[in-house]
Amino acid sequence: MADRQKTIGVLTGGGDVPGLNPALKTLVARASESGYRVVGIRRGWGGLLGYNRDDPESWEKAVMPLDRHAVRTVDRSGGTFLHTSRTNPGKVAAGDVPVFLRGADFDPAVSGTHDFTQHILANLEHLGIDVLIPIGGDDTLSYAERLNREGVHIVAIPKTMDNDVFGTDYCIGFSTAVTRSVNFIHNLRTSAGSHERIAVVELFGRNSGETSLISAYLAGVDRALISEVPFDVEKLSLLLQEDKKGNRSNYAMVTVSEGASMVGGQIVEYGQEDAYGHKKLGGIGVVVSEAVKRLTGSHIIYQQLSYLMRSGAPDSLDLMVAYNYANMTMDLISEGMSGRMVAMQGGTYRHIPISTIMQGEKRVDVAELYDSVEYRPRVRHVLGKPMFLY
Repeated sequence: MADRQKTIGVLTGGGDVPGLNPALKTLVARASESGYRVVGIRRGWGGLLGYNRDDPESWEKAVMPLDRHAVRTVDRSGGTFLHTSRTNPGKVAAGDVPVFLRGADFDPAVSGTHDFTQHILANLEHLGIDVLIPIGGDDTLSYAERLNREGVHIVAIPKTMDNDVFGTDYCIGFSTAVTRSVNFIHNLRTSAGSHERIAVVELFGRNSGETSLISAYLAGVDRALISEVPFDVEKLSLLLQEDKKGNRSNYAMVTVSEGASMVGGQIVEYGQEDAYGHKKLGGIGVVVSEAVKRLTGSHIIYQQLSYLMRSGAPDSLDLMVAYNYANMTMDLISEGMSGRMVAMQGGTYRHIPISTIMQGEKRVDVAELYDSVEYRPRVRHVLGKPMFLY
């Protein structure tokens, strides 16, 4: 009897970033060359949660077969054609439990979460998936690490424009997010200078202020507020007044991480917690703008870049990393390895145990790269540092 064709499952979870589709295309192309069957899982972990083994008519809503024809043109656009979600099958709120998983005693009004990991494991077996490739940030990959401990063969790819997955210097999506931010910041100078205002630019970055720091560094922004260092808004206002007066065009600019907070204050968040315990962030830029206007008397331009940072096609660096991470992943699978995450360390491609992501938090090296007194990047000594300084 011939050996069963080996099946690879792939999913994308969390926020979309440029580079996902090129990575998916490369994975499918390599898998096809090696004789593997590929199953694309729709909407991240949500696809596996919503897969009803007893209802064949519903399967195409959760999974799709992938071959060269299916992915032929996907790399021409940003985002992920498999779609995505922030579902955590290990912590599903009562209201999010699929109807077919609700037993006779199920009460959606009862608070708390449900762990459907056994359902996920059964679905992976039903789909015949031998190796699962999750592409995501620390939230998505934390559940992948859980499945790895449950015995699922995992080879993971890190992606997040925050670049904050522990264990790797680089995640797919970061370069494009910074490139977009730098371009938008420079474009905003025309209005800030024309109207002689202080421009406050809010950037994505929950726990790590790397996008704010690096974007400010590359765009030559006057001040940068990052998630790791609480700021004194009165001191910030004085600094921005000095920057504005010292500028012949009479304007100043400051970038703000969405996870930044004032001294003694809290991060600005709203809405219900998601399956990973996070509320939505956004609005600290408004708080900063109103406070700076009140303290300086200057008119403000407030710009929240948010999803503009992660939209559109990837830049060349994200294309390079997406292709290479995908090829490394297929190399590992061909070698029979699992429980790994592809990574970059010190500018070199590597692979590490997926458990590494649970062993720490990746944050800005404040002592090396940030001036906590002047609220601005402080990059002086780069000898021996990797390209993105981490």
